[in-house]
Amino acid sequence: MAFRVGFGFDVHQLAEGEEFWLGGILLDHHKGAVGHSDADVLIHAICDALLGAAALGDIGYHFPDTSQKYKGIDSKILLKEVVLLITKRGYTIGNVDATVSLQVPKLKPHILEIRKKLASVMEIDVDLISVKATTTEKLGYVGKEEGVNAHAVCLINS
Repeated sequence: MAFRVGFGFDVHQLAEGEEFWLGGILLDHHKGAVGHSDADVLIHAICDALLGAAALGDIGYHFPDTSQKYKGIDSKILLKEVVLLITKRGYTIGNVDATVSLQVPKLKPHILEIRKKLASVMEIDVDLISVKATTTEKLGYVGKEEGVNAHAVCLINS
């Protein structure tokens, strides 16, 4: 059995009046992420980690932000497609570990729901997904509530 590791990172600006999708769930917040799709930074980082582990490029290669086909698309659809891509190449997901950097809102009350949603989309056990949250102690674009970012690492097996 071969093991492969992938890493993903994504960042989106936050703006008043935008919906805030994170890990496939809609958060109630006065700011949301700005992007071509639904701007779900966590799902995008996970997609990049999975694609990277399988040496399949990145999310922008498969789902370009220049295509109207992906304008406003639900990122859960993109994640499902990424899982299908790696599955077609004989890989299964070993685990996913992700961290979201966000000043507010606090994510602790939502972590289990996010993990369950991601597990459902990826069709894996919830215990194979870790989602953590941190702030930047009011430093930088995250601390000033101007943006959100996510890092993800994954293990895939063949």
